[in-house]
Amino acid sequence: MESEDEFDMQDAAESAEDDFYSGGDDGFDTDDADDYEFIDNDSDDSDDLVSHRHQQNYTVLSEADIHRRQDDDVARISTVLSISKVSGSILLRYYNWSVSKVHDEWFADEGKVRKAVGLLELPVVPFPDGREMTCGICFETYPCDRLHAAACGHPFCNTCWAGYISTAINDGPGCLMLRCPDPSCAAAVGQDMITALASGEDKDKYTRYFIRSYIEDNRKTKWCPAPGCDYAVDFIVGSGSYDVTCRCSYSFCWNCTEEAHRPVDCGTVAKWILKNSAESENMNWILANSKPCPKCKRPIEKNQGCMHITCTPPCKFEFCWLCLGAWSEHGERTGGFYACNRYETAKQEGVYDESEKRREMAKNSLERYTHYYERWATNQSSRQKALADLQQMQTVHLEKLSDNQCQPESQLKFITEAWLQIVECRRVLKWTYSYGYYIPEHEHAKRQFFEYLQGEAESGLERLHQCAEKELQVYLNAEGPSKDFNEFRTKLAGLTSVTRNYFENLVRALENGLSDVDAHGGTSRTGSSKSLLGVGGSSSRGRGGKGKGSTSRSSGGPSRASIDDSGHWSCEHCTFANIKPATICAMCQQRR
Repeated sequence: MESEDEFDMQDAAESAEDDFYSGGDDGFDTDDADDYEFIDNDSDDSDDLVSHRHQQNYTVLSEADIHRRQDDDVARISTVLSISKVSGSILLRYYNWSVSKVHDEWFADEGKVRKAVGLLELPVVPFPDGREMTCGICFETYPCDRLHAAACGHPFCNTCWAGYISTAINDGPGCLMLRCPDPSCAAAVGQDMITALASGEDKDKYTRYFIRSYIEDNRKTKWCPAPGCDYAVDFIVGSGSYDVTCRCSYSFCWNCTEEAHRPVDCGTVAKWILKNSAESENMNWILANSKPCPKCKRPIEKNQGCMHITCTPPCKFEFCWLCLGAWSEHGERTGGFYACNRYETAKQEGVYDESEKRREMAKNSLERYTHYYERWATNQSSRQKALADLQQMQTVHLEKLSDNQCQPESQLKFITEAWLQIVECRRVLKWTYSYGYYIPEHEHAKRQFFEYLQGEAESGLERLHQCAEKELQVYLNAEGPSKDFNEFRTKLAGLTSVTRNYFENLVRALENGLSDVDAHGGTSRTGSSKSLLGVGGSSSRGRGGKGKGSTSRSSGGPSRASIDDSGHWSCEHCTFANIKPATICAMCQQRR
């Protein structure tokens, strides 16, 4: 039992932190609503709404950005090493576009680098001017102006060069490290010769390979995996979360390039995806819901009818479903069509124990997997629906609402932010089911606490979804400005902040492996749902139903509904700061 002094100390610590439910130092009230209305938002770019929280540790690159970065790196190498830009691009390509690696290797042993890369200081064969020479491939004689050579000086005619380059380009990205056609020569063929001798189509292919190499060979950059997306992401390795959001609005994990999956780690995601696509669950279903024909061994499912089973042609064997014996040995004396005395007797003697045990285990495993998979898939569907609703909101409803309420669309960003939060929460909630599936069976306390937190998350998300969808509809259908629209703004913005903070804390807790659950099968005082929620108390709702992480105050402790110095009272259920005259919480609708 905790003392009142301890609660007072905890309340003092809570007041020093940012208010969890208001998303700032002050709670939302009617005055805040007016201030919120006139917040100046300089950027109307919807991409900022999607990714503004993650821009610190990654940068989204367009094709023009990639070109610019390539040119800058090549120019830097060319200037520092006093070589041509063509040679600089060959060096960078060889060292996977690592400028620092090029510097280290070049200044350590320039001759070794030149030999490995194929950058020759002097030609192997002098290339004479003013007379005819023989092509080293077709052995035809050509004037010197119709022959070309790499830095080595081996002469080949333009036609042979074009064929050689075209074949290399059509073979794939290996053309970026093209060498002289002479078998004994390792001189590099630069981009200048490709530009001069290749066809237009081949030059376009080479340019695409060149751009792709900058992303695919660089360990700090990756392409966005969304279908049809041409953006890349430059990530600061070791900077924290791997979740990134591309300008195409697709969120993915930079580490494994699967869709964003916090709070689940990449290994768990790989196992879950493999399980969803593997044949193991099909075999589990067959084992749990069918029996093999005693004669031909083909699996048979019985979904209705009596115990008399006839296998399909060409087998046509007739047998009893329960004991798998020939039906010719069955009749009224063995129990008729809907029972089998032989089976019951054999079962009591333990004859079927092993097979029944295997079938029961398979059935339980299948039911457990189905439970988690169905909810995982349902949240995925809900997320897709929310994305479609967000798109409709941005393209149709915001303009209509702006006309109805006589407010500029720039002041309705709180609605878009609410829908973006719903989409993100659906994603998190979806992956919590794969997290729950892999919680070890023996960790009962952790599972119970997890299910409680998951239930609270679902409950909070449903409140936000209800407000953003159903309650907003009233103002969309209104024929003129509504007097209580600012109150709706306050409520929706507050719910968005509440839900965002809760889910961010939930993700951190799950990523830490629910370390708040102690070794004795419970939760410590400081590691209860209080630390996750960021508030002094928690409701007892949720699928866990046990309130494992909830806390309560003694009757003599300070009341959460007490009125503070600013004339507001804090709700006991959600800590929302309500105005003094109100008797019902504007956030959770609970009575004071």
